[in-house]
Amino acid sequence: MSTWGQVSLQDSNSPLMGHIESVHDWLMVVLAGIISVVIYVSIWTFLSKEWNVFFFDSEWLEVIWIMFPSIVLLTLAFPSLQCLYLLEEVSLPKSTIKAVGHQWYWSYELVSPTSLETFLFDSYLLPKEWETGAAPRLLDCDSSILLPVGEETRLVVSSGDVIHSWALPSMGVKVDAIPGRLNQVILYPLKSGISFGQCSEICGANHSFMPIKVEAIPREEWISILKG
Repeated sequence: MSTWGQVSLQDSNSPLMGHIESVHDWLMVVLAGIISVVIYVSIWTFLSKEWNVFFFDSEWLEVIWIMFPSIVLLTLAFPSLQCLYLLEEVSLPKSTIKAVGHQWYWSYELVSPTSLETFLFDSYLLPKEWETGAAPRLLDCDSSILLPVGEETRLVVSSGDVIHSWALPSMGVKVDAIPGRLNQVILYPLKSGISFGQCSEICGANHSFMPIKVEAIPREEWISILKG
């Protein structure tokens, strides 16, 4: 989760977020190199005492300033497109959770893969008087989603009123919740822990008060909770 004074991305807890971090780092390296070259050339040009006042055209220079930006854009585009395809890829998950956004809370529906029993519950922001200080302010919920570690879970998102957005930064997930439409994404936690998210679409007066809480636990514990 985010911490005070943090300047980097959140610690990833999914292969998808790890890939997003790799793409981010690669883009930053390329952009830092371009900016460094531009600054160096600008300073060298400004301080240089040699000026060619008869320099009007150069075919080689025109080729260079067309080819170089094209190569840079392709270098940035390929890993980004690969990441976008991974974001949309949904294989054969072993369980499915349906999340429906409301003003201003989330409703969840889960069908047990063992007993086929359906679990329905709502998740509200934990009232201030119930806060224990263990979770960040305005991010704790009275009910949380349970996910098995090391297993793919499909999340299907929709809305019951206005447009919302189900976002969980530590897993690299942000899905729009649109009335009358179902969007899906894969959740694949790599380790046990608690992840917090929020609605990331301005949806009304209490938009900032509909947090998301996800707990990743071992599969055996997850199965026992569903059976119990």
